[in-house]
Amino acid sequence: MAEEMTGGCQCGRVRYRATMRDDEAYLCHCRMCQRATGGVSIAFKSIQKADVEWEREPDLYRSSPIAERGFCSACGTPLTFWFPEAPHMDLTVGSFDDPYRFKPTSHSGCESWHRDWLDTSHLPATRTDENQNLVRRWMEKVGKLPD
Repeated sequence: MAEEMTGGCQCGRVRYRATMRDDEAYLCHCRMCQRATGGVSIAFKSIQKADVEWEREPDLYRSSPIAERGFCSACGTPLTFWFPEAPHMDLTVGSFDDPYRFKPTSHSGCESWHRDWLDTSHLPATRTDENQNLVRRWMEKVGKLPD
């Protein structure tokens, strides 16, 4: 069953609505994605371009001779990856307002996979609201913790 979901960049300048037909997503570990995001991988949701409606289109960066990446030039949020001539695109899972429904079903670019970063569930974990230094800073500036 198709469901409409919303998302956008951190500052809210670039927003979208997308029709979701499934919950499948994937992680890309290629060096291009690592460099584009500054992370060890990025989570993407593949979708038909026709199923995405932009309130404001993302800025584009030609990240290679074969692909473009959409982002917000105001806050830097990575939003998309696509081949210009292809009918489908990838939206970054983290840019969805409710990213929790998506489930990873595959990996891509595994030649650059940092396996030590995939399952870190055994490491100590701290919630944001348990970090008193961070809580103090948020409360002084905006009076609440971020969403």
